[in-house]
Amino acid sequence: MSMFKVFDVAGSGMAAQSLRLNTTASNLANANSVASSPEEAYRAREPLFAAVHANAMAGDGGTSGDAAVGVRVTGVTQSQAPIERRYEPGNPVADADGYVYGSNVNPIDELVNMISASRSYQNDVEVMQSAKQLMLKTLDLGK
Repeated sequence: MSMFKVFDVAGSGMAAQSLRLNTTASNLANANSVASSPEEAYRAREPLFAAVHANAMAGDGGTSGDAAVGVRVTGVTQSQAPIERRYEPGNPVADADGYVYGSNVNPIDELVNMISASRSYQNDVEVMQSAKQLMLKTLDLGK
């Protein structure tokens, strides 16, 4: 495996955690939104990731020697948690019975998710910095 693969692995991890942070930010921004029906209510979203294997990248389907070489986003799911129903007849988006439907975003879960994604991103940055320093030291040995 090439020494430069570490940058591919860390880079794909950084891209994945960046998407995770953006999704969390979107969830938090919509945590207090309301709608006039449960179908229109905002549902929390969460990205799905999968490991990318060396042979999968080479085109043989990853059938032998599966050494993980990164991560990719396979999709974004919506939470199936129940939608909150509140009686607010004065709300402009209330339905005919006076109910509004809030999002199913749990702000505490989102904050924990944000901290986890941020730390994972920082770890990937440190991996890249360490690999760069090791490569520079190796080049210095040749002087």
